Amino acid sequence: MVTILIAEDDEHIAGLIAMQLEQEGYSTIMRHDGESVLQYVLSHPVDLIIMDIMMPGIDGLELTKKIREHYAMPIIFLSAKTTDMDKITGLVMGADDYVTKPFNPMELIARVKAQLRRYHVLSRTEQAESILERNGLRISLDTRIVQLYDREIELTPKEFDILLLLAQHPKKVFSTENIFVHVWGETYMDTANTVMVHIRTLRKKLGDDKNKWIKTVWGVGYSFNG
Repeated sequence: MVTILIAEDDEHIAGLIAMQLEQEGYSTIMRHDGESVLQYVLSHPVDLIIMDIMMPGIDGLELTKKIREHYAMPIIFLSAKTTDMDKITGLVMGADDYVTKPFNPMELIARVKAQLRRYHVLSRTEQAESILERNGLRISLDTRIVQLYDREIELTPKEFDILLLLAQHPKKVFSTENIFVHVWGETYMDTANTVMVHIRTLRKKLGDDKNKWIKTVWGVGYSFNG
């Protein structure tokens, strides 16, 4: 059974989300502060996390950063912070999706299903091809480790997914909308800014000052140039 961890300090909201998820056949665990969330994730298998950003103790952003040091399960932020910059910050920190409060419970369920579906498809892809090598760049799909000339490069899950998408289709040009749909698994109003931020940080980590690995095709999108 799929286990979903609900990290939400408002017990009423957490209970409503749990009830909806359990009606869909999911197993749920509720935790109401950052430290207990982290301890649970480190000691129990979890398939997806729904997380409020304003958590007591360790907030959701820092918590996501700590979780991403070990695990790649989907994380959906649930937050009253509604600006585009709040959403971009959440996604850059390692979240897979961002839902604002107040929210439609059925929309949240749909997003949960979409993220689980994408994660399972990615897992099957990883089993089919475990190592991808391109001119000194080595991508391990089993461990999600990236090495450049034998030096390990630490990437967030979304940075890894973008790099993998481009590297699996060398020379093919992907628009920002294409990248967002493939990596996040859905359409979104602000795809360009979100993808551009991830591409910029990915290039910085690869030392890609001259666009050796990721090429910008002006007016169209991005392609892998390795």
